[in-house]
Amino acid sequence: MTRIILKNKPLVEAIFELRWEPQKQQADIYIDPNYKLLIGKIHDKVSSEYPFLEQLPTATMPDQIAGYIVQYRFRKGQDKWPLIQIGPGIITLNETDGYEWDDFRSRSSHVLDTIFGVYPDAENNLKINTLILRYIDSIDFDYGKNDIFSFLKEKMKMDVELYERLFENSGVTKLPLGFDLRFSFPSTKPKGAMHLRFVRGKRKDMDSLLWETQVQSVGDDAPKVRDEIVTWIDEAHNLTDDWFFKIIDGELQRRFE
Repeated sequence: MTRIILKNKPLVEAIFELRWEPQKQQADIYIDPNYKLLIGKIHDKVSSEYPFLEQLPTATMPDQIAGYIVQYRFRKGQDKWPLIQIGPGIITLNETDGYEWDDFRSRSSHVLDTIFGVYPDAENNLKINTLILRYIDSIDFDYGKNDIFSFLKEKMKMDVELYERLFENSGVTKLPLGFDLRFSFPSTKPKGAMHLRFVRGKRKDMDSLLWETQVQSVGDDAPKVRDEIVTWIDEAHNLTDDWFFKIIDGELQRRFE
C-alpha cells in the first residue's frame, strides 16, 4: 500500500494506550501494588530519550481512586513532545506535530519493551485488558457563518440531516451552537471496535471541527503478549489510516498535501 505523506496534516494528537487490571486488595478495593515501583524503573529505562520527568497534580490522589488516571509524564524536554504517560494500570505514548507513523510505531514498541521489562513478573502479573490507538484531527471552522452539516456532507462524505420542519416558525436557527456525533462499529481486524467522533471544539483559540478515529480492544479481544500487541498496533493503524483517507478524499486531501 502506497503511503501518502501530508505536509499540512490536520493532526492534533496521536495516542497509543495500554491498560492492565489492578489487583483486589480487599472488598471493593482494587489497586496496582507495583505501580509506585514502576515510576523510577521506567524513568531509568527511558531517560536517555525522555529525560524530563513531570509530576501531574493527579499524583496526589489516593491509590484507591487513581485507577487508570495518568500521574507522571516522561518528556523529551519541558513542554516537549513526544511523551510517555504513566498511572495506576495505564501507560500511554502521545505525539503531536512531529508524528510520523514509522517513528510512532517504533516508540510504541519501546513502550511495550519498557513496561514488560520493568513490571514485576510481567508474564503472570501484567494482565492487559485494554488497547487503544486514537487519532485526533482538526479543521478550522466558522460555525457562525457556515453550515457544519453541509461541510460534513460535501467535504467528508458524512450525510447527517435534521428534520427541516423543526426550524420552521420556531425561532431557532439551524446553525448549531454545539454538536457531538459519535459512532461505534464492531471490528474484526483487529478484533474490537472502531469509534468515530465529530465534535465542535477549539484549537489554538480558533473554532474547529475536531474528529477522532479510534480503535479499541477490551477484555478477551485485547492481546496479552508483547509481539501480539505489536501486530495489533499495525492492524489498528491500517484501519484508522484507511478510514482517515476515505473521509478526506478529494478537496480536503488536496488541502492537507
